[in-house]
Amino acid sequence: MTNFIAGRLAISGPTLFIIITISFFLMRAAPGGPFDADADLDPAILDNLRAVYGLDQPLFRQYTSFLGGLFQGDFGLSLSRPGQTVAELMATAFPVSIKLGLTAIVVALIFGVGAGIWAALRQNSWIDYSVMTLAMTGVAVPNFVTAPILTLVFGLYLKWLPIAGWNEGAAQNMILPVIALALPQIAGIARIMRGGMLEMMRSDFVRTARSKGLPERKIVLRHVLKSAMIPLVSYLGPAIAGIMTGSVVIEVVFGLPGVGRLFVEGAINRDYPLVMGVVIVYATAIIFLNLLADMLYGYLDPRTRRSA
Repeated sequence: MTNFIAGRLAISGPTLFIIITISFFLMRAAPGGPFDADADLDPAILDNLRAVYGLDQPLFRQYTSFLGGLFQGDFGLSLSRPGQTVAELMATAFPVSIKLGLTAIVVALIFGVGAGIWAALRQNSWIDYSVMTLAMTGVAVPNFVTAPILTLVFGLYLKWLPIAGWNEGAAQNMILPVIALALPQIAGIARIMRGGMLEMMRSDFVRTARSKGLPERKIVLRHVLKSAMIPLVSYLGPAIAGIMTGSVVIEVVFGLPGVGRLFVEGAINRDYPLVMGVVIVYATAIIFLNLLADMLYGYLDPRTRRSA
């Protein structure tokens, strides 16, 4: 297992470097620039602005300067918010996205795992069909459709919940964003959990346990559940990453001051350092979460530990 983790960490560094490099040059290749909106300014002032932020240098020189600052933990100054560093903006916005994303994944796990187990234990019943119908609907409808519907129904028509704003993470402000983020994941987790449960319940070791007279509840809790979680663990890394990237849409729809909203604003304003900062944070989080999922997979599946 130690060799497996070491190998994963060895791959993570080059992977992150490639992501940074591709993102840097793709952003510069996009049409437009950070100061296009100020085209009515005196050309001398625009030249001074470009010089201050190093945009007058050759592209490869900008790239090496950015990498040099990055190795020192400096993401640079924001181009769209003068006087503020990218690190300061991220330090303010990241806790919002973390709280929103973690709450959504906990909600998704609780309801998705519960629904999947319930459907598997009631296979081919109306409960099973109802859960799977709702799951397919949840998978098919993206959160950028769900979020406005939730806003219209519960915010504007019923007036039960606020439709925008963070309010220091108050519960009433988090309910709609968390539901919009969690619904597709609840559906996916329920389907995977049901499939894993059914596969394990038909396996030879479960038949053996039943033949020995073990109670069904003990068989499910001690034997079936742990093995059925293995496919779910493989799904969790990309699922959490999906929640993080999905929060870009949710944060804009609900007006939340998170990292996703910073990314959208940075992309619109061609704020290169800000966009790069968000990309690096997201990429690092996704790599770490996938590593964590692989480690948990090894814990649940002894065959993985032996092969590692």
